[in-house]
Amino acid sequence: MGRPTDATTGPTAGPTTGPTGRYLLRGVAPLGGPRTDVLVADGRVAAVGAEATGARATVVDADGLVALPGLVDLHTHLREPGREDAETVESGTRAAALGGYTAVHAMANTSPVADTAGVVEQVWRLGRDAGWCDVHPVGAVSVGLAGTQLAELGAMAHSAARVRVFSDDGMCVHDPVLMRRALEYVKAFDGVVAQHAQEPRLTAGAQMHEGVVSAEVGLPGWPAVAEEAIIARDVLLAQHVGSRLHVLHVSTAGSVDLIRWAKSRGIAVTAEATPHHLMLTDELARTYDPVYKVNPPLRTAEDAEALRAGLADGTIDTVGTDHAPHTREDKDCEWAAGAFGMLGLETAFAVVHTLMVATGRMTWADLARVMSVAPARIGRVDAGPGAQGRPIAVGEPANLALVDPAARWTVDPASLASLARNTPYAGRELTGRVVATFLRGRPTVLDGRAVPPGAAS
Repeated sequence: MGRPTDATTGPTAGPTTGPTGRYLLRGVAPLGGPRTDVLVADGRVAAVGAEATGARATVVDADGLVALPGLVDLHTHLREPGREDAETVESGTRAAALGGYTAVHAMANTSPVADTAGVVEQVWRLGRDAGWCDVHPVGAVSVGLAGTQLAELGAMAHSAARVRVFSDDGMCVHDPVLMRRALEYVKAFDGVVAQHAQEPRLTAGAQMHEGVVSAEVGLPGWPAVAEEAIIARDVLLAQHVGSRLHVLHVSTAGSVDLIRWAKSRGIAVTAEATPHHLMLTDELARTYDPVYKVNPPLRTAEDAEALRAGLADGTIDTVGTDHAPHTREDKDCEWAAGAFGMLGLETAFAVVHTLMVATGRMTWADLARVMSVAPARIGRVDAGPGAQGRPIAVGEPANLALVDPAARWTVDPASLASLARNTPYAGRELTGRVVATFLRGRPTVLDGRAVPPGAAS
């Protein structure tokens, strides 16, 4: 992608807009289709094709690039408030923009926990102030994530943040009565409960996947059935209540089978897989490097293949990053003392492209569905003036990501925008990279570089 140029004055010195705040994406391929021109103006897609060509605007040379609807993450940890040493809303959303994201859902396990209207509104306003992408706070299901008392679900839903996704992620809502009540409650405002499926009594002290590798390296195991048992229970509860359930970070072949069965019964369940569970396996635990320690743990090669198959056939609806930044002190230690979690926002697109699109298992439209359209729909952010996950069509909000499918790059932790460095892909070559991101027509990334809010308007 070349430097933006003004169609009337020639090359500019950097990522600035034209005289009318308009962008002409020249020669871009929407969803990998035929090359065309796309005009962005006043925050929307103003014209496509011949009507866009020649328009007075800042020209962005998009030859060889694919246009996607801006990516949407249902599963991001921004750490603020409470752990600003690991990540802030500003640093995390800047990383999101560089990864092609125009909206993220910020998980509730902050300090204080996002279990009240006041905390979710604080996170929402921090996102608005940062300006890199839309931040939709996720509300806790239970007070303090303790799993004993419902949080203020209605107050959070009717707050300025308009919360629609509720989760105790990091903890499982293990009490079936509390889970039933939560599913019943969120129906009143078309919310969804996003479950971290982990039976705690089967995973006490667990450090990695329970299997051959855990036995050989001597680390306590986290059995697949601990995830599958909760999913089986919860899809039946969702069916009984008639409510929406979203299963976070599905990691086992058995879980994929359960979700496929539930969908065949018409149960309102959706599910996500993370990039790391799609690509990596428990064999990495042989290194004893806690950068590979995550919850749920990396599973077997057979599980990873089942996830890829489930993503391709639609059983798994979305890719959620589970972006989980940690300080060096929390990861640069022995395995048992290391924190669970991995970075994901800046590498998610490339991982999915490398595994699924470059191999022919999914189309560009499929990638847009699992990384933008479906998460926006599940999170109920697919309508309104700034709607996410919308088609690249005239009149739609200009939330866009331009990606280079031919780019090959090696992940360097030091180059990431996150405050943390705990990426499991360090030194790994990936195919496909985000070149530009537009949030309602305003570039947040151009030529692969972040554009601070206010630098282009």
